[in-house]
Amino acid sequence: MAIEAVEDLLGPAGRLEALLNTGLPDARFAAVVCHPHPPSGGTMHTKVVFHTAKALNSFGFPVLRFNFRSVGKSEGEYSKGTGEVEDVRAAMDWASAKYGLPLIMAGFSFGANMALRAGCGDSRVKGLIGLGTPVEAGGRNYTYEFLQNCTQPKLFVTGAEDPFAPRAVMERTFADAPPPITSIWIEGAEHFFAGTPASPLPKLNEMRAAIEGWVGSTFLVK
Repeated sequence: MAIEAVEDLLGPAGRLEALLNTGLPDARFAAVVCHPHPPSGGTMHTKVVFHTAKALNSFGFPVLRFNFRSVGKSEGEYSKGTGEVEDVRAAMDWASAKYGLPLIMAGFSFGANMALRAGCGDSRVKGLIGLGTPVEAGGRNYTYEFLQNCTQPKLFVTGAEDPFAPRAVMERTFADAPPPITSIWIEGAEHFFAGTPASPLPKLNEMRAAIEGWVGSTFLVK
């Protein structure tokens, strides 16, 4: 499987720069992965996004990752989340039109909130993955009231030392979301799944294993 540049992904604000990890001919799902906060330096090349794409691609799924408007070569201006949700929907439309497969949506940090907002309730989306799903970050408060009507399977993978997603706050935030929900806490990991002073080795492999284990058990067990 190869990585290809996507030249025809158009969002409401113009062309979106994107890469496609090609899948296998018998793929059962396609996936879209969303990157973290644009003004804070988030791009589709962020390590967590790259490793998430690799984890989903390991099942043979084609995986689309893209730069939100204003990032890299993507056209448009940052719009504090409103337009970025529409960018996600444009990516979903592109993947659906190209493959005609059910979708798994994933996102990291800001991208997790965007992916959840766009994917919840969309009949094409069969699974949702939030990585480092933020409650508060850099003065930005993220809300999740829309999850009350989100019945798709949901996976949340969070660093146990993530300052933007304290465990007690996360558990309260998602308490009203309907099942099925799987929450996995990676010990010794902070927001970017890097190490902590007490546990300095990177935790990206643990994050990938959590994604792969959930996808395999939720969608691929016969």
